[in-house]
Amino acid sequence: MTRNVVISGGGSGIGLATARVFAADGDRVLLLGRREDVLERAGVPGALTYAADLADPEAVRGVAGFVGREFGAVDVLVHSAGGDGLLEPPADGDDPLDAVAHSWTVNFRLNLLTAALLTEALRGRLAEPGGRVLFLSSLAAYQGRGQVAYAAAKAGLHPYAHALARTLGPHGITVNVVAPGYIEDTAFFGDGIDGELRAWLIGQTLDGRAGTPGDVAATLHWLASPGAAHITSQIVQVNGGAERGH
Repeated sequence: MTRNVVISGGGSGIGLATARVFAADGDRVLLLGRREDVLERAGVPGALTYAADLADPEAVRGVAGFVGREFGAVDVLVHSAGGDGLLEPPADGDDPLDAVAHSWTVNFRLNLLTAALLTEALRGRLAEPGGRVLFLSSLAAYQGRGQVAYAAAKAGLHPYAHALARTLGPHGITVNVVAPGYIEDTAFFGDGIDGELRAWLIGQTLDGRAGTPGDVAATLHWLASPGAAHITSQIVQVNGGAERGH
């Protein structure tokens, strides 16, 4: 049966890989993102696109209206939008407290506010029963390494997902979180990552390799499948065991 799938951050990286997996299954896919040109280049067969800043309530109202007109019900909602803010404009001036405020605010908006606004806007359209809500967290939420503001924002998704699972469970809707570790072939590190850091990140895994967008997409696809119907309020780590490290 064809499902309606909405994916934020669907124009690149994990979101794009996820969109391709669902589209290959015959599902109708809507790609959301801030950059219209990126969405247009995604090339997912049959996919719809809608450009919007998901941290802006008015823009999210526009998304909800579009979803209502084009889809009606939403079977699967995937939150792949986010980032560590390093690709955003820097704080004005050199004051260190201004830099802290900027970093934390940007990370909150990109990773947590976008997910909360889109979920609440589409909450009444989630299929009952059978709806799936899937959030993308990070290994950083467990370790507190790297940019702590990013880690904290991702960690904030966990209690939100647990609360949603408790509320939506009686309606036959599951809510889960996937927490990737180091994933190659994404724009997370901007233009690239130096070899020493890459080797260190891979060295933390137990299987000795970097993750791929396809690894995460396959997990999201399975969590949205009938086989995962009794799995909810879980955080599934896709990081080669890197939480354990060496």
